[in-house]
Amino acid sequence: MGLLYLGTPLTWEEAKKYADHVRYHGITQFLHTWDRLKDRCGDELLWGDEVEYMVISFDNEDKNAKLSLRQTEILAKLSKIVRDLSDDDEIEISSVPTFHPEYGRYMLESTPGSPYTGSIPDLLSVEANMRYRRALARKHLKPNEIPITFTSFPRLGAPGVFTEPHFSPDDARSSHSLFLPEEITNPHARFPTLTANIRTRRGAKVAINLPLFIDERTPRPFVDPTIPWQRAIYPEDPEAKHGAALIDHIYMDAMGFGMGCCCLQLTFQSCNVEEARRMYDALIPVGPIMLALTAASPIWRGYLADVDCRWNVIAGSVDDRTAEERGLKPLKENKFQIPKSRYDSVDLYISTDWINKPAYNDNVVPYDESIYNRLREHGIDELLSKHISHLFIRDPLVVFSETINQDDASSSDHFENIQSTNWQTLRFKPPPPNSPIGWRVEFRSMEVQITDFENAAFAVFIVLLSRAILAFNLNFYMPISKVDENMGRAQQRDAVRSGKFYFRKSVLPPGQTTPTPSTPSSSGSCSPIEWSGNGIPVKEKKLRNCFPPLARPPCVEDGPIEDEYEEMTIDEILNGKGSGFPGLLGLVEAYLDTLDVEAVDKLQINSYLDLVRKRANGTLQTPATWIRNFVRSHPAYKFDSVVSQEINYDLMVAVDQLERGVLRAPEFLPDNYGHPLSNGKANGTAKPQ
Repeated sequence: MGLLYLGTPLTWEEAKKYADHVRYHGITQFLHTWDRLKDRCGDELLWGDEVEYMVISFDNEDKNAKLSLRQTEILAKLSKIVRDLSDDDEIEISSVPTFHPEYGRYMLESTPGSPYTGSIPDLLSVEANMRYRRALARKHLKPNEIPITFTSFPRLGAPGVFTEPHFSPDDARSSHSLFLPEEITNPHARFPTLTANIRTRRGAKVAINLPLFIDERTPRPFVDPTIPWQRAIYPEDPEAKHGAALIDHIYMDAMGFGMGCCCLQLTFQSCNVEEARRMYDALIPVGPIMLALTAASPIWRGYLADVDCRWNVIAGSVDDRTAEERGLKPLKENKFQIPKSRYDSVDLYISTDWINKPAYNDNVVPYDESIYNRLREHGIDELLSKHISHLFIRDPLVVFSETINQDDASSSDHFENIQSTNWQTLRFKPPPPNSPIGWRVEFRSMEVQITDFENAAFAVFIVLLSRAILAFNLNFYMPISKVDENMGRAQQRDAVRSGKFYFRKSVLPPGQTTPTPSTPSSSGSCSPIEWSGNGIPVKEKKLRNCFPPLARPPCVEDGPIEDEYEEMTIDEILNGKGSGFPGLLGLVEAYLDTLDVEAVDKLQINSYLDLVRKRANGTLQTPATWIRNFVRSHPAYKFDSVVSQEINYDLMVAVDQLERGVLRAPEFLPDNYGHPLSNGKANGTAKPQ
C-alpha cells in the first residue's frame, strides 16, 4: 500500500503546492533509473505473491463476527516472531514470511520471506508457504480470532456492531463517512491523510453505488433505511439525500469500503525491460478473465449486491477526480478531463514488439504533454513516454514535509508517490535504486480466495501462463477498449457461467497451428532456448526468463482489427474452442510439456489446473456464487436482500471451517479437499475451533 514514511503529512491545501515539484522530480528519478538500467539483461525469474487477510473476532454468545482492530498489536507480535525465526540458524531465512500493514486496521498482508525462483520445487511450495503464513498468524491471535482470506467483509458499514472494539461513525474525521468510524483506518499518518486528501481534492465524498440484488421480498423501490439521511455533523452529510445515494443501490461513501478489501497479487521479475513490457501487455486482456474466475465479493454493507466483484468499489473509493475532471463542469486551464479513477483497468499497451499495432490502443488517453516531450527528448520511445506521462496527470495525494527535497540520483520516492497511487490491473515496475531487483510486472486483478489451495492454484496458473506467453510468443492483443468492456462484464453476477468476453481468436504466431517454442535468436535474447542435435528443444528443469521475441515475418497479412477477436465464454477462453483455439489451460499444458517434471509433481500441478478448469466450466462454483447461495439458503434469510448479523456470523464460521477442511462443499471445492465434517452442523452454525 505504497510508501510508509515516518514524517509529517501535509493537508491537501499544503500538498497541492508541491504537486508539480513531485511530478518534475519523479520524472527525473525515473530517467536516472532508465539511464542506469535500460540495457540491463539476464535477470532470472523471481516472483512472489501477496495475500491479504482480515482478522475476525467471534462473539459466540451474541453470534456476531466482527473485524478485530488490533492490527498494530498483531503486527508487532508477528514482527518479533519473524525476527526470532530469522535469527534461528536452523531455519532457512527464505522460509520466514513477512507481514505488512494495510489500509484497514483489521487487515494483514503477507508475502514469502524471499522470492520464489523458477524451480519446480519452488512452484510446488507456494501452497505450503501460504498455509504456514496463515498458521503463523493464527497462532498469535486471541483464541476467538482467526485470519481469513475474504475479499469484502459483508457487514462493514452495516447497522450494529461490526468491529471489535466498537466505535461510532459519528467520529469519521478523515472520511466524514456516514457508516465507517475513524478507527477502521490504519493509524499510520499516510492512511488517514490519503483518505482526507482524496475527499478534499474531489470536493465531495466518494460516492459508490452498487446495484442491489432484488430478491423475492426486497422492498421496491428500495430506499435504504440504514442510511442516516438527516445526520448533520460534517458538511458533506447532505450529499446522500441530494443524489449521491441511488435508489435500488447499495450506497458507500468512504475509501475504507474499497481499500478495506483483500486481494491476491503476483509480481514477476523479467529478463530485461523489453520482456517486462511484453509480459505487461500480454496479461492486460487476461486481467478481466481472472477477475471473473476469482469473483468473491457479493455482499456489501449488509446487503446482497447484483455484482460479484470488488473492482468498481475500489475504483470509486479512491476516485479523487474533481467535478471538472469527471466532465461535470467546464475544465479549468491546464487541467485534464480524466475518464477513469486512478484505480482502474490499464489504459495503454506499452510494448514495442511488432505485434502491438497502434490500433489496439484505441482509447482516448489524456497525458501531460510537457512530461511526454521531456521523456521523448531523453530518447524514450513513444509508447513508454505516453504511459508515464499518462500516469503523471495525477496529483500526489500524500506529501511528507521531510521528503520534499530528495537526491534524485539515489531515490525514487517522488516517482513512486505517483506510480504507486495509480492502482491498475497491471503495474509496470522499474527497478528500485541501489537494489539487485530488476524490471518487474505486477498482476493485480484477482480477488483473494477462501482457501490457500485456491490462492496457490491461481498463483501457479498465472505463473505458468506467463511462461507460456513468452515461450510460445503468444499474442493476446485486441483493442484495449474491449478489455475495458470485459472489466465491466467480469463483475456481473455469475459472469463465469452466464457472461461472454471479448478475446483474441488466434493467439499463436503466424503460420503455427500448435504451440511451438521459439527458435534461438541473437536479437536481444540473453538466454536462448537450448536445442538438441536433432532439432528438438531440450526439456528444461525450471521456469525461466529470457525467451527470444518473435522476429517479424517478411510478409504479414493485416486484416481488419475487428476480425481478430470475438465473444467467448470463460469456459471457451480457458478450456478451448474448437481446433483453432487451445484455451489458456491448453497453452499452459503445452508449456508444461516442455519442462522436465516428475510424475508426482505433475499431479500436484494438475490439481491446481483442474480447479481453474472446473471453475471455468462451471463444475465448481466461484466463491461469490457459493457465498450468495449460503446466504439465500440460510434459515434466517428473509429473501429481502439483507445479510443479518446472525447470517454473517454463520458465514464466517463456515468460511473458517472450509479453509481448515472440516466443512465439505463439493459444489465449491474439489472432493479431495479437506475431510468430512467432523464437528458442528452442516449449515455452518458451529462455533470456531
